Amino acid sequence: MIILYGLATCGSVKKARDWLKSHGLEYRFYELRREGLSLALLQEFAERLVDWQVLVNRKSATWKSFSPEQRLLADTLATALPLIIEYPTLIKRPVLDTGEVILIGFDADNYERTLL
Repeated sequence: MIILYGLATCGSVKKARDWLKSHGLEYRFYELRREGLSLALLQEFAERLVDWQVLVNRKSATWKSFSPEQRLLADTLATALPLIIEYPTLIKRPVLDTGEVILIGFDADNYERTLL
């Protein structure tokens, strides 16, 4: 089963949900604010990604509000994951997990190549 992690109000997440629906793909939506993130889940994502740093949305309003010291915490996995747990809006959205592949962010072409 596909799991789509994101925020209900996020524009990229809305696009991903619309895309999945229009292609008749069933998925479970995991609302990050309501359901939260665990260190174990984030570590699993990081282990399955070629570059774990794609999890950090360095263009987000949350990132822009950080002090230079907070931004430095995103440079290592050991300190970045707790930072994402504390600030769930820092994660690049959506995160789509097929069980085999994790896609970060929404790209219709990438979704089509991977899911169809």
